Amino acid sequence: MTSSFSEEEINEQVSEELDINSSDLSVQKHEVLTSLSESAQLKLEAIEDLIVPCDRSTYGEKLRKWAEKFGKSVRTVQRLVKKWEKRDLLAVTDAARDDKDVFRKAKYCDPKTGEEREFDWAAFVVSTYRTGNQGSQRMSRSQTMIRVIAKAKELGIKPISHMTAYRILNAVLSAEKDKQKVLRTGWRDSQIVLKTRDGKELDVEGANDVWQEDHTRAGIFVKDPQGKPRRPWLTKVTDTYAGCIMGIRLGFEAPSAQVTALALRHAILPKQYDPSYKLYTEWGTYGVPRHLLTDGGKDFRSNHLKQIAVHLSFSTHLRAYPSVGGVEERGFGTINEEFFCTLPGYCGSNVQDRLKDPEKDALFTLEELERLLVAYIVNRYNQKPYPKAPDQTRFQRWQSGLPLEPRLVPERELDICLLRQARRSIYSGGYIKLATWTY
Repeated sequence: MTSSFSEEEINEQVSEELDINSSDLSVQKHEVLTSLSESAQLKLEAIEDLIVPCDRSTYGEKLRKWAEKFGKSVRTVQRLVKKWEKRDLLAVTDAARDDKDVFRKAKYCDPKTGEEREFDWAAFVVSTYRTGNQGSQRMSRSQTMIRVIAKAKELGIKPISHMTAYRILNAVLSAEKDKQKVLRTGWRDSQIVLKTRDGKELDVEGANDVWQEDHTRAGIFVKDPQGKPRRPWLTKVTDTYAGCIMGIRLGFEAPSAQVTALALRHAILPKQYDPSYKLYTEWGTYGVPRHLLTDGGKDFRSNHLKQIAVHLSFSTHLRAYPSVGGVEERGFGTINEEFFCTLPGYCGSNVQDRLKDPEKDALFTLEELERLLVAYIVNRYNQKPYPKAPDQTRFQRWQSGLPLEPRLVPERELDICLLRQARRSIYSGGYIKLATWTY
């Protein structure tokens, strides 16, 4: 029994479906990583530490620290970070062999021309199996081997073993299975699915189900208390279901566990502002999430945030890869493009496109910028149509997506967010020292 397809047709079909070239059959891989080796975990910790925004001298110290820990050069660690930006989690995994899933071609003599040619067994096996499973047809792997043996007799060459044929098919089926897993994350019809670093999938079922939190350096210069131009930090909490901003923290302090906690506190509490903010409507959002999803920054892995989560009964998770936090990153971009760019002192997020000396245009104080930012979020951002449901604004989607009335937490209960953790040494006499005082 022989296949009705020519060798050229087989190669063309397989090349189109599996993205392989005519000289080298390598199965396209869609890797979904659910566990990491110790070395990969260490690389991931290094990347998490290095991607946290900081000044140049601090970044240099971090590079030297990790270079010493790896026993590599600083340049090698820098390349690791750049690799992460391009390949996400694949940057920290051990590199696979270049010839993995590449199968050698058999040589045979063409009976018509007498010339020596190559026959691609991998392409033939894949094409035969796919053709045998089109429409209502069904073909097993062992039945595929019947075609392999028949083709070998036709060409007068030795057939590949059944184990080799099975390995070829396993590689294809595994790649298809992994591709389906990748496609499951993100939007699934009207359902949002988010992948966590520990391999879990969070199904976003409604408002206040999954919040996301992140930091960025605001793209604008403002005047600090001494009148010097500085760029503040913006921390934002967003509801994944509605894309609605739940709370913010604007300040000169670099990202830390306390800044993270203060932004979360603002998101949880009902928000009230005096008439000087010029709000056309109330902010309106509050409550406690079921899950909090963040990147792997040190502040998001702090014991302080874990204590808050336990205290308020919600779970914390780390993103599997940066694109999972798209709702947060897009929000920062929108604020830059629609709000900060309209104000004096705007410097933008792109260094190459930045205006010369934007510091000279700094006009607002931090308090004045905070008032304008609150007005923008309440009056414009949360009132814009939700992209996936344009008949609802972000706030309307949040409001309609609540399964129950949001949990109202007493402000006193959130005092845990105001605490700053610090380690103290207990001396042999049973006392500690704090701020020049002995206790």
